[in-house]
Amino acid sequence: MPNQAPPQASPPRALRWAVAGSVIVMIAAGGLFYYASKMAAVKRQTHHDEVTVTIHPHSCEPNALTVPAGHASFRIVNRSDRAVEWEILDGVLVLEERENIAPGLSQVINANLLPGDYAITCGLLSNPRGTLHVTPTAASDAAAKAKPSMVAFVGPLSEFRVYLSSQSSALIKAVAALEHAINAGDLSQAQALYVPARAAYQRIAPAAQRLAELDNAINARADYFEKREQDPDFVGFHRIEFALFQQRDLDGLAPIAQRLTADVTALKQQLLAQSLPPEQLVSSVVRNLNSLADVRASSGEEERYSHLDLNGFAANLEATHKVVDLLRPLLTNTAAELLPKIDSAVTALDAELNGLKVKDVYASYDTVSAEQRKQIADKAKALADALDGIDPALGLSGL
Repeated sequence: MPNQAPPQASPPRALRWAVAGSVIVMIAAGGLFYYASKMAAVKRQTHHDEVTVTIHPHSCEPNALTVPAGHASFRIVNRSDRAVEWEILDGVLVLEERENIAPGLSQVINANLLPGDYAITCGLLSNPRGTLHVTPTAASDAAAKAKPSMVAFVGPLSEFRVYLSSQSSALIKAVAALEHAINAGDLSQAQALYVPARAAYQRIAPAAQRLAELDNAINARADYFEKREQDPDFVGFHRIEFALFQQRDLDGLAPIAQRLTADVTALKQQLLAQSLPPEQLVSSVVRNLNSLADVRASSGEEERYSHLDLNGFAANLEATHKVVDLLRPLLTNTAAELLPKIDSAVTALDAELNGLKVKDVYASYDTVSAEQRKQIADKAKALADALDGIDPALGLSGL
């Protein structure tokens, strides 16, 4: 019989599985690479119009910007050694801001800008300001011609002006009492009176924060000054808070208290002298709530010496209540579907804060857990998002 070739041994099963596995891995890797490439392309497309501004210890780069009117996004990169803020100013008014940008990190500011020339702050308050030139577009020209009638907003704006007047008067009275206790050398009384004075300011903070120079004098934290707590330009509430609750010493505080009384008196005058466009009524409280959600709730940096943050959050919410109530008739007629969402978000944040009271007094913020702080931040953000729907519903977006 002729010799027959021996049969070919089939590859071991383990080898077959290994080859198949390699093919699957290669296909999966290819798929992941494709997905990552697509996602990177989407991300590049999403952020291709972002303007990057880098904050150095004593300047911004660039410090002269030009953008078209309408929606603009600015990525603020902090290359300094401390937390900083960045603001867009229209004269003395703050249009948009981002606070407490940590060293080495970045945050994005989204702004809806009208044509014109603006100033930008660059980190420390002592740093030179930059410029922002906004050029007109066909869309901005069309929006200017299509502004809704302002007649419907006369009532809410007038009532908000009355609110600012009464709350500013209460602030002046509270700060004067605080100054009197400081002048009398009564530390415990001054500590007690700091609480209502600070809350009085927070009730008008959304409007007051539009006035850049006065708000910096009244409300700026030590971080924004070259020598921090030891800087001679560090004045206002937080300088007094530092003396009362950390140093526990009234020495040299009388001139600071006197200046604060003068500044809150000037604040009332300027708040009533400045016109308030209807689109700023909502955006000011939204900006305040976003600051609460992004920075203040998580870090507790606002009242770092006294830990009275919850009192401030509750006072901020009172201002939000007021704005919603003033616009409620307009919303009922034109966008009633927004009100349940807004009311639910207000109630949720209110309940979260009230749950942190001990015998009708807000707890010290250093006793509030990380999870509780996150709940406050989440509910403040949800409220800000709900309020963001008001301006488009009332025809105010793009103004």
